[in-house]
Amino acid sequence: MLQSMFGHRPKHKKFDYKFRYHDPDKEEREKRRIKIERPHKKHHQARSVILYALALAFVIWIITLL
Repeated sequence: MLQSMFGHRPKHKKFDYKFRYHDPDKEEREKRRIKIERPHKKHHQARSVILYALALAFVIWIITLL
């Protein structure tokens, strides 16, 4: 409030845009580096479902024995 009394006026923030050279090869390398490929995950998915089912059956079997 005191600043408005002494003639202070709000100003817009300055925007300084730095131009960059577009390098499609570098962009492609970055995409490949970031991309995580797991092709083996699909092959082992059925095995993990079976293991979870067996573990659940084992836990239920243990509970029924007690």
